[in-house]
Amino acid sequence: MCGIVGYIGKEQAAPIILDGLGKLEYRGYDSAGMAILKDGQIQIKKSVGRLKVLEELTHGGSLMEGVVGIGHTRWATHGAPSNENSHPHVNQKETIAVVHNGIIENYIPLKNKLIEKGYSFQSETDTEVLAHLLDYYYKGNPLEAITKVLHRVEGSYALGIMFMDQPDQIFAVRKDSPLIVGQNEDGCFIASDVPAILKYTRKVYFVDNQEIVRLRHDHMHFYTVDEEEITKEATTIDWDTEAAEKAGYEHFMLKEMYEQPKTVIDTLKPRLKGNEIHFDELKMTDEQLKAVRKIHIVACGSAYHAGVTGKYVLEGVARIPVEVDMASEFRYRSPILEEGAMVVVVSQSGETADTLAALREAKKLGFPVLGIVNAVGSSIAREADSVIYTWAGPEIAVATTKAYSAQLIVLYLLALKFGMVKGTLEQNCYEEMIADLKKLPDQIELLLAHKEKIQHFANRYIGAKDIFFIGRGIDYSISLEGSLKLKEISYIHSEAYAAGELKHGTISLIEEGTLVTAVSTQPALYQKTISNMVEVKARGAFVMAITNEGNKEIEKAADYVIYIPDTNPYFTNSLAIIPLQLFGYYVAVGKGCDVDKPRNLAKSVTVE
Repeated sequence: MCGIVGYIGKEQAAPIILDGLGKLEYRGYDSAGMAILKDGQIQIKKSVGRLKVLEELTHGGSLMEGVVGIGHTRWATHGAPSNENSHPHVNQKETIAVVHNGIIENYIPLKNKLIEKGYSFQSETDTEVLAHLLDYYYKGNPLEAITKVLHRVEGSYALGIMFMDQPDQIFAVRKDSPLIVGQNEDGCFIASDVPAILKYTRKVYFVDNQEIVRLRHDHMHFYTVDEEEITKEATTIDWDTEAAEKAGYEHFMLKEMYEQPKTVIDTLKPRLKGNEIHFDELKMTDEQLKAVRKIHIVACGSAYHAGVTGKYVLEGVARIPVEVDMASEFRYRSPILEEGAMVVVVSQSGETADTLAALREAKKLGFPVLGIVNAVGSSIAREADSVIYTWAGPEIAVATTKAYSAQLIVLYLLALKFGMVKGTLEQNCYEEMIADLKKLPDQIELLLAHKEKIQHFANRYIGAKDIFFIGRGIDYSISLEGSLKLKEISYIHSEAYAAGELKHGTISLIEEGTLVTAVSTQPALYQKTISNMVEVKARGAFVMAITNEGNKEIEKAADYVIYIPDTNPYFTNSLAIIPLQLFGYYVAVGKGCDVDKPRNLAKSVTVE
C-alpha cells in the first residue's frame, strides 16, 4: 500500500518523482505529495485525490525546481485524507522531511512524550511522530539520528528522509514494508516497487529489514541499525519495460488477462524437462519431500483461493493432508504443526504483511517454509527456506488475474511432484496430466477469444444488486475467486457458497431474477450441482453455468451455459476462471468503475 519515490542526481527531481508515483498508482492511494530541496529550503506540495491533481498543481513538477526530492502517494490509515495528513511530513522548523509506508504501532506514547517536550503536531498521522523524533535526535549526523529513531519505534516502515542541511544526500530505511534503491549514470533512486524506476535503471538493490541506505548523486552506502556499513549485491531487472505499460489495452486488467497463456507457459517451461518435473530452486531432495506428512498452505485473498484449489489437488493426487489458512488467522490461532509438516506461503507481491508474519511464525516454530511468489527479491522470497517463482511478470491491476493463474500452475506441479515421489500417482496418469498441463495455454487462449459473448451477457447485469456463485469441491474454490473478482472491481455484492450449503440458510437470499453462477466442472459431482441449480431456479433465480464440453445435461437446469475445453478435473480452475474474470471485468466496465484501481483496495497489502 502507498507509494514512495525519491531521487538525487543531475536531473530535475520533481518530474521524475511524479513519473515514478504514476507507475505506483496500482498500489492504491487517496492523496499525494512531494518535497524538493533547493537553495537551502524544502519546498512541499500536497493534494488530496488522484496524482493528476498534484501534477496540475506543480505544472508537471516544473514549479518545483531542484535535483533532490522525495514523493509519496498515501492510503489513509491514521487520519482521513487531507492536506494536513498527506505526506511528506516535516518537523516544526521544516528542516527534515519524511515519507512513510507502514504503521508505527507505538506512535501514541511517542507522540505524548514529544508533546511534553514542547513539540506540536499538525496532523493525525503516525508519520509526523517520525519527523519530530528525528528532529529531537538530530545533532548534525543524519545516520546517528536515524538509528536512534529506529531503536525507539515499533511497527513497519519504509522511509524516505531528507535533511535541509544535507543537500547532497537522502536516506532510505526499511522494516517489513517493501523498498528498493537503484542507480544510473545521472543519479540514485528510492522506490516502493520496481516499475517506479524501471524507466531509468535496471540496476536495483532490494533493501533488507532494518537496513539504512545513504544515497548521493553518484553512489550509495548501506548500513545496519547499529551504523555498521554492509555490502549489497545489485539485481538486474530483466523485464521488458513495455510489460509495465498497457500496450494498447483499455485497462491493465484486460491486458493481464490476455497475458495468461504466456504466463502459464513461462511458469511451466522452466520446470518441465521432457515429462519430468524439476524444481531447481526447491531446496529439498526427493527423500525430504517423501518425508513430508502434512502441508499447511497460508495465503490471503486470491492467493488463498489458489491454495484452496491446491488442497484438493494435493490431497487427491499425492494423498497428503492439507490445511489451508487465511494468513491473517494463522498465527493468531496458535497453530499446531506436527512433526513432518511443511508450510507453503503464497503471495503475488511477496510482501503481504499477514503472509510474511505467518512465514516468520512457522520458521520460529522450526518448520520448513516454501514461498510461492511472483516478485523476485521480495521479503518472502528472501526469508523462505525455498522459493518457487511464478514468472507472471509485473502485474499492475489491483485485481489479480495472471498471477493467480501462475499460482495454480505451481500448485499443480507441486502436487504431481509429490505424487510421483510418494508413489501415489501411476506413471500413465502422470503422463496424461502433464499432457493436459501443456494444453492449458492454448485452451485459455480459446476462451479469451470468445470475450464478446461474455461481454454481451455481462451487460445485462450492470444494475445487479446481488450475485451468487455456487460449486462443489474444486468448483467451490473457483466460485470463491469468481465472486471476489466481481465484487472487488464492480462493487456488486457477491457471495460464493459451497453448493451443498444452500439449504442451510443461504437459499433464503434467492429471489426473482437473482443471478446464480453455478460452476460444475467435476464429473463426479455433476448431478449434485444440477440439483442445486434446480433448487435456485425454483425460487426465481437466473442460472449461468460454467461446465465442461459435452455436459449437455446441464442445459436442462441452466439458463445460460459457458463451456470450457476438456482437461483433467484437477486443472479445471485454470479454464473456468477465465470467463468469470471476463464477466467481472465487463460488468465493472459497464458500470464505469475504475477497474485497475478499485476503491479502498491496494495491490500490495503491507500492513495488517
